Amino acid sequence: MERNGESDIIGWFDEVAETADSVQTQTLSQILRLNYGVEYLKKWFRDINIQEMEENALESLFTSLVPLASHADLEPYIQRIADGDEAPLLTQEAITNLSLSSGTTEGRQKFVPFTKHSSKTTLQVFKLAAAYRSRIYPIREGGRILELIYGSKQFKTKGGLTVGTATTHYYASEEFKIKQEQTKSFTCSPEAVISSGDYNQSTYCHLLLGLHFRDEVEFITSTFAYSIVQAFRSFEELWREICDDIREGSLSSRITITKVRNAVLDIISPNPCLASRIASTCEELEVKDWFCMIPKLWPNAKYVYSIMTGSMQPYLRKLRHYAGNLPLVSADYGSTESWIGVNVNPSSPPEKVTFAVMPTFSYFEFIPLHSQNQQNANSNTDDFIEEDPVPLSQVKLGQEYEIVLTTFTGLYRYRLGDVVEVAGFHKKIPKLNFICRRKLILTVNIDKNTEKDLQLVVERGSQALSKSKAELVDFTSHADVAKQPGHYVIYWEINGEVEERVLRECCREMDASFVDHGYVVSRRTNSIGPLELCIVEKGTFKKILEHFIRNGAALSQFKTPRCTSNQVLLKILDACTIKRFRSTAYGQEF
Repeated sequence: MERNGESDIIGWFDEVAETADSVQTQTLSQILRLNYGVEYLKKWFRDINIQEMEENALESLFTSLVPLASHADLEPYIQRIADGDEAPLLTQEAITNLSLSSGTTEGRQKFVPFTKHSSKTTLQVFKLAAAYRSRIYPIREGGRILELIYGSKQFKTKGGLTVGTATTHYYASEEFKIKQEQTKSFTCSPEAVISSGDYNQSTYCHLLLGLHFRDEVEFITSTFAYSIVQAFRSFEELWREICDDIREGSLSSRITITKVRNAVLDIISPNPCLASRIASTCEELEVKDWFCMIPKLWPNAKYVYSIMTGSMQPYLRKLRHYAGNLPLVSADYGSTESWIGVNVNPSSPPEKVTFAVMPTFSYFEFIPLHSQNQQNANSNTDDFIEEDPVPLSQVKLGQEYEIVLTTFTGLYRYRLGDVVEVAGFHKKIPKLNFICRRKLILTVNIDKNTEKDLQLVVERGSQALSKSKAELVDFTSHADVAKQPGHYVIYWEINGEVEERVLRECCREMDASFVDHGYVVSRRTNSIGPLELCIVEKGTFKKILEHFIRNGAALSQFKTPRCTSNQVLLKILDACTIKRFRSTAYGQEF
């Protein structure tokens, strides 16, 4: 049954969706009037008084005068803010926090302004998404959520601004507490566990408290599917220790942070009966390779909720293994820069999920993209032919676009770099299917392969592993151009024993599965060398995770980079490589 608050917020969204074009014009007008006179906009508007302008005229003026921008264009302004410049550079509202992007996509972290508006929109997205989920998967009021969420360490800039990940800012905000009250669902873990800054200690405590409250847990969630898989892989090793703590009402010596120990010990108490039940279940699960772990350990859980699109898709197989028949619900579409869309059809499988754009959060434009004719392409950077940006009201079904944002937090006509496809409409709002990051990830000369291309190739190549009852834990890649001809290197971490004959087959299959015309022609003429498959030792990708966390990323935000030229990561990968294979797909023998 739908609660009044849920009905109200869905009703509000439907009203907004009916008039999305005028709502977008109003949103832009509001952003520009709030930030009238800031230094960045004065460059383009000069002495034009926009305060008295009619909204449609202001929209036309803005898109004709203000150019498209990348982060590099805004970086000097953000750096001045970080250094303590209090002049209105990007926003009239003082910016006191800066969000740190994960740095896993482009290899380095970026500062992005974070304001009160950022927390408010996050609360609104969470409430709206919860209302749609409750229609299909109703949960009990007052229930618990096993939230595998992690704050990162924060630091101050020279100018005194607090820097941390967007998720860290949100978990520390008043809105995070309000979200629990208004959705009537409460996280299992106290703030001290979420913000510990040590993901191993936080994970242990999340799992312990999740089992302490096991009968109250309504669903399991984390920002990314990776974090859930990582936590349950850890549980396979830790369950006996966790059971001991439940039995004794104690806390493992591996938890060394005093505030975390105190917060957890204030909640738990000795419970030998629960410990015995969990231990018995785990013994059965261990024999079955932990199949259906989640519903067996949390019998009242209704679903698993997380971002499962894009670079998270390779983890779906393992997540389904843990979840059994429990529904996997894809979480909403956002970035460090802005929330973009909400999942209004929670029963859609993650592979088919779409996101209805939130027209009140930012002003959205869309750059139409068309694939290059690969046979005529001679550039290794222009992966798409672009048209001029169009507003939200003019997008077309089936067309691919790059998203452009103008936000309340000081980003103007900002190219996000995400490629999306319009897969349908919710009234007059486009529903987007995330395709990939715009940035090319694998290229040696005229070849062009995106993250999605790589994922499909790895999926095909790894099918042979199932015959050996082994599984692919994680992967990344590198375009090695140090020696001629350059070639692709793909790194795999595997769980289980696999014969070298099978791995050679996997290597050959991947090389043959790249269908990009530039790659195929280059392989046939040997201007790109045979693909190399490197098998790395167990735990290698955990070392990569730890490298990012040491450099300020949070586990909640971490995504394994699918292609890297980062020399530190390549050193880790090469040092951990235990076997190498070269493809024979195009006739070359190695």
